[in-house]
Amino acid sequence: MSDVNLPALAEADKSHVQKTPVAMQEINEAYKACKFGLFHVKLLVITFVGFVAGVAVSNTTAYLLPSAECDLKMSLVQKGLLNAMPYLGMLFSTVIAGFLTDTFGRKIFVVFGYGGMFLFLFIAGSSQTFEVLITAKFFEGILFATSFSAVVTLTSEFCYHEIRDRVILCQSSFAGSAQIVIPGMSWAILMQDWKLTIFEGRFELNTWNFYLYLMSLWSLSACLLYTLFIPESPKYLITQKKYDEARDILVHMYRTNTGKPAETYPYINLWKDKAKRLPEVDEEQPKNIRHQIVVGLHNIKPMFRKPLVIYLLLISLNNFLIMALYNILRLWFPQLSTIVEHYNLSSDKDLCVMLDLYTNDLKAASHNASSSDVCIPNLSGAETYINSIIIGCVCLLPYFISGVLINKVGKKNMLITAGLICIIMTLGLRWANSKTVMVSLFATNVAVAQVMMSLNQALIMEYFPTTIRTLAISTIMMTGRIGTLIGNIAFPVLLDKGCVIPFYTMTGMMICVTTIALFLPKKK
Repeated sequence: MSDVNLPALAEADKSHVQKTPVAMQEINEAYKACKFGLFHVKLLVITFVGFVAGVAVSNTTAYLLPSAECDLKMSLVQKGLLNAMPYLGMLFSTVIAGFLTDTFGRKIFVVFGYGGMFLFLFIAGSSQTFEVLITAKFFEGILFATSFSAVVTLTSEFCYHEIRDRVILCQSSFAGSAQIVIPGMSWAILMQDWKLTIFEGRFELNTWNFYLYLMSLWSLSACLLYTLFIPESPKYLITQKKYDEARDILVHMYRTNTGKPAETYPYINLWKDKAKRLPEVDEEQPKNIRHQIVVGLHNIKPMFRKPLVIYLLLISLNNFLIMALYNILRLWFPQLSTIVEHYNLSSDKDLCVMLDLYTNDLKAASHNASSSDVCIPNLSGAETYINSIIIGCVCLLPYFISGVLINKVGKKNMLITAGLICIIMTLGLRWANSKTVMVSLFATNVAVAQVMMSLNQALIMEYFPTTIRTLAISTIMMTGRIGTLIGNIAFPVLLDKGCVIPFYTMTGMMICVTTIALFLPKKK
């Protein structure tokens, strides 16, 4: 650190605090002049491809388990580990990636993250052993976390204030759309009987291998599309005092959205020669990686002071509980739906009675198993995929409703209302006595929990400044992924002890979320 002048850095930061808010006010007006148009549509379409690629990291595991269990000789515990492994990987990079993204930019981590996800999905598709598959899933989780917070921030930072909340909600709805695309692809692929053997039987590809290969194309497409069509965030460039680059991007947005020549843009001369008028202390700073890391650490200090640290703790705890519920329901639904297919759900046998029968059968089969038994996979039928598609369709509806209500009702009130709905839906699952009721409750619960996650992200955008926004998002996502990891490990353990225990536990979690939401401030 001897090559970094910390007193000068402090003075530079003081100047930054005085000047940047003016620049940020100017860029919001410049965004308004660009209007909402083709550039934003293109951004959202590419973001959709990225979201499908991200959801595939965890969802593909849930769908391939029945198909791959015999090929990889997986036990129930190994299935649980494989399901949770992407989230363990996410924990290793979430906060570090958030800090580095705020320091070095958004786009580089988006491109690197999706490119790496394609590579490890391809390796997962080529895996011949459980160890290779679980290792690939771990690295997929690391790379997904690297790209996700950058994608969320990048999209929001191309929007002016009046449209930002609605764009964030639209972006978040892509996760619901992915719940339609992925089970649809899974249904089309995993119902096939494909097999390819090469190298005299030493390398064997089955249907689930080809399934992973095809799913990896989403990551590859996202990597290429972001590389070719989406520039760096102008707001980030302003924080780095790269005013000329930021202005060029704004002009490009204006021309793309309006179809008018650049000369008609009202802000074509915005920040011209501003870099030359900056204090000399900025020019004296060494522009190496070490200096940028020190600057980044200096900029995040406000996040750990009141009131931001209080907001961060409350939102992080909420996200821990919300993501735990959301991903338990989402990742375990294919398995529960498969059970429903084989154990007829009827009015005299509700969901919990049926799940208790299933766990008792597993214990009996494990106790009576012998080495001569032949592994016969219980493949999911069409009903499981159809039900998953139904849930994906239902998940889209709340975003259209909340997109209209968010400015009128407010994020806090919507979060409280959504929490109350989740309490009712989760408790109702315990007594579901028909397939229609079960799918309806699951769909509503997953959809509302998804909206709650996007509301949490919108709150972060409202409370935290640009320089630490990505790190704040990464922090709440880290706590959410810890909740997912713990929840998916705890769910089968609690289920084994009795079906009512996990459903009452999840209901209690939603009561906590609703209570915490009451203490969140309404305005920044």
